[in-house]
Amino acid sequence: MFYRYKYIIIAILLILLGVLLYFYFLPTKVIPQQEAKQEPVANPKIDSIGNSVEGRKIESYTYGTGKYHVVFVGGIHGGYEWNSVLLAYQAMDYLDKDLSRVPKNVTITIIPSMNPDGVYKVTGKEGRFDSSDVSTDANILADARFNANKVDLNRNFDCKWQPESKWRNQTVSAGKTAFSEPESIALKNFAEKIKPDALVFWHSQANGVFGASCGNGVLPQASTLMNLYSKASGYPSSDTFDSYEVTGDAADWLSKIGISAFEVELKTHEAVEFDKNILGINALLKYFGSKTN
Repeated sequence: MFYRYKYIIIAILLILLGVLLYFYFLPTKVIPQQEAKQEPVANPKIDSIGNSVEGRKIESYTYGTGKYHVVFVGGIHGGYEWNSVLLAYQAMDYLDKDLSRVPKNVTITIIPSMNPDGVYKVTGKEGRFDSSDVSTDANILADARFNANKVDLNRNFDCKWQPESKWRNQTVSAGKTAFSEPESIALKNFAEKIKPDALVFWHSQANGVFGASCGNGVLPQASTLMNLYSKASGYPSSDTFDSYEVTGDAADWLSKIGISAFEVELKTHEAVEFDKNILGINALLKYFGSKTN
């Protein structure tokens, strides 16, 4: 019987031997290396650059770790310019939705509210709020321009500082000395520590992009950046804000110490104008993102 099936058995053994030899001598397959994936930009690093008069944190949100650092600041005039704060939060939402919008060589810091006490005065909320939370009382809104010491923070910086300054046709307190207020000191310390390549303030309602200078002229890079923002967003640009004399201005002080700064003024005190401003923001990101050194 064995002889009857021997050829079948031999055939099966030969097949098994062939399979074993195939896998034994099979060369190791070279698996192509996958390209290293670019690490996504980390979620924003949330920090505090200081506290307000009433102890509220002045929060900062930082995206990316690139060489070129761009800072955006809203709400230095508190609840009076609450739409500049909402613009900051909407810019953060835009980055949160797609973190790759931050170029590899760029770091972005957004400080939504430099005057959180003033914002709280018109919204009754800590941190984020909605336009429906904002008071419609004109007197409350105007008073919320100042910090809790009744000082106009954008008159409290060391550029042509005077104890009293102007806001339209009104005389306002600029503090006992330059940097007398904790909010101003917080921004001073922050700017001097990180030395950003650009710092942009969002205001309302002069409808334009305005340069900064403390008697030294607009810095060359600041001029380039403000014109890029203006062209992309559609806001008219001007080297100076000359509707009335301003002393102790934050952007002017930054220019004095060699930091490129300018101010963006929304058209009204209510509209956020995100669609226009995101074009300006992206113009700055493209400018720094294209730098190779």
